[in-house]
Amino acid sequence: MNLKNKIIVFGLLLIIMSCATNPFTGKQTMAIVPNSQLFPTAFQQYNQVLSESKVIKGTSQSEMITRVGQRISIAAERWLNANGYEGYLKDYKWEYNLIDDKTVNAWCMPGGKIVFYTGILPIAQSETGVAAIMGHEVAHALANHGQQRMSADYIQQGVAIAGNIAIQNDNDREAFNQYYGIGSQVGVMLPFSRSHETEADKIGLILMAMAGYNPSEAAELWKRMKENSGGSAPLEILSTHPSNDSRIQEINSLVPMAVAEAKKFGVTTFKPITKF
Repeated sequence: MNLKNKIIVFGLLLIIMSCATNPFTGKQTMAIVPNSQLFPTAFQQYNQVLSESKVIKGTSQSEMITRVGQRISIAAERWLNANGYEGYLKDYKWEYNLIDDKTVNAWCMPGGKIVFYTGILPIAQSETGVAAIMGHEVAHALANHGQQRMSADYIQQGVAIAGNIAIQNDNDREAFNQYYGIGSQVGVMLPFSRSHETEADKIGLILMAMAGYNPSEAAELWKRMKENSGGSAPLEILSTHPSNDSRIQEINSLVPMAVAEAKKFGVTTFKPITKF
């Protein structure tokens, strides 16, 4: 077996052996970097972010972030336990922090480390809006999207290296690098990222509904996100995220499903939406 074939076989074996089924999506997902390695690194990076930021403690808004986060994480655990995944979150170390920063963003690292920036609160407008954001960000962690993206990056880089080793002609190698770079990004990596956003929207709606927050507010949140962006956005095919309009339409179509799922857990009414 020549070097080229050995590289291909090794790569395929690595992908097959590193796949795992995610309970929230039901999909076989790539996990080249195991959580046992990923979580400690994420926790260290999280602590570094906190040490370099102005973390807000003891205010009504910081307490709200923690309250919403706890309700979302409890909802996730209830769903997992009911679906036969007891102990799935045993290595998660939930933490919720509000950082004084004008950035319009929030995120959840692998393992449950969450940050909200104060800049996103005017767009959230209410505790329910915060729950919509929290559910989406937590969903990314629960669906192992960070792990998958890292695995996909390794595979993308591995294929590029294999191609450069296998292709002997300099002109052919240059053409490969040019077309592979563009093709793998637009044709694989960006659609991969957009699919993660759609998955996180769906899972997030279920979690916020189970936590007692009206999932219909998620679409209203994204309308405000669209307004805040001024309507400017790259073409969806060139973006890591679905377009705002596509997202709003998809979320609206998923709201009845989230309401029905929450009802299975005895949640039939939602917290009133009261602006800050």
